[in-house]
Amino acid sequence: MKFLPLLWKSLWRKKLRTIFTLLSVFVAFVLFGLLMTIRTAFSFGVDIAGIDRLVLIHKVSLIMPLPVSYQGRLQSTPGVEVATHNTWFGGVYQDPANFFAQIAVEPEPFLKIYPEYQLPPEQMKAWLADRQGAIVGADLAKRFAWKIGDRIPIGGTIWQPKGGGQTWEFNIAGIYDGEQGVDKTQFFFRYDYLDENRAGGEGLVGWYVVKISDPSQSQAMGAKFDAMFENSDAETKTTTEKGFVEGFANQVGDIGAMMVAILVAVLFTILVVAANTMAQSVRERTSEMAVMKTLGFSNGSILTLVLGESVFICTLGGSLGLLLAWLFVQGGDPTGGMLPIFVLQPRALAIGAALIVGMGVAAGLWPALSAMQLKITDGLRRN
Repeated sequence: MKFLPLLWKSLWRKKLRTIFTLLSVFVAFVLFGLLMTIRTAFSFGVDIAGIDRLVLIHKVSLIMPLPVSYQGRLQSTPGVEVATHNTWFGGVYQDPANFFAQIAVEPEPFLKIYPEYQLPPEQMKAWLADRQGAIVGADLAKRFAWKIGDRIPIGGTIWQPKGGGQTWEFNIAGIYDGEQGVDKTQFFFRYDYLDENRAGGEGLVGWYVVKISDPSQSQAMGAKFDAMFENSDAETKTTTEKGFVEGFANQVGDIGAMMVAILVAVLFTILVVAANTMAQSVRERTSEMAVMKTLGFSNGSILTLVLGESVFICTLGGSLGLLLAWLFVQGGDPTGGMLPIFVLQPRALAIGAALIVGMGVAAGLWPALSAMQLKITDGLRRN
């Protein structure tokens, strides 16, 4: 505690330089918090992907459809608990900028495979009773102020209705929720409604999701499924759900690698700035360090004082930066709900705190060692 007044006075010897260094660290960690939030948003599904779920897509491409007749063969395979299919709709609500995922599913098998989607029983019953019924995520409903019973028109892009025009009508039968990490921005509706009313493409689905009883057999089961449909008009490629979600995210590039690369560049730059600030500060106070040693300050005390200045600057600037990033994230998704999950996770905050301390130590270590090793005669002579 006896060093604190001395440390504080040393920091503000050059007020403008200290302020600019603090601002540099502050901006770096605001950026860190926001980039970690975006990284989480793009990789959210990977963390909760079920290890007992396999995904079958067309061997050529995900956009190629598969026959609905495959479902019976998959369901009858030993080791399979539930087999169902999903179909991408790709419609437009009011404006193309209002993007959200719309997927045609089989209600009961879908919720058996995905128990993380929490839907009240009465809403499930309403969904099963309404051919045009749909369920939406809590975040999506909040985004558009939708409520149960609302009728939602969505313009078809891939699938057009038989009666002409482009508009499909849906009734919101339920609003699903889930724990942190669950995508609550999606729109699920009944496949039978799509199949019966689309102009072309009857009997086709987008991809299959299969829940198996033994996750350790996922590789063997995947090979078995692909062998079933080998040499057919629609051969399949099976992967784990985690691999499927990762592949989906990688369609817009390796988000994680890009975020890390940007953060490394920014933090390294700020580390150099902070280290230069501390080195310059020590050079300006060489004679003072020598006088302090003549007054009885030990080498360890000098080392602690200089390191303390560096750690204090990084801690103050970095903590304020993380705080601002956290407050910004608490305000909600600035994209209007386009990101599936917008949250700064505790793990990211812990990493940020460790980086703050590490940066403070790294920036001040060399100047502190130089000050500690300074000889009294050399220090006084430099004045």
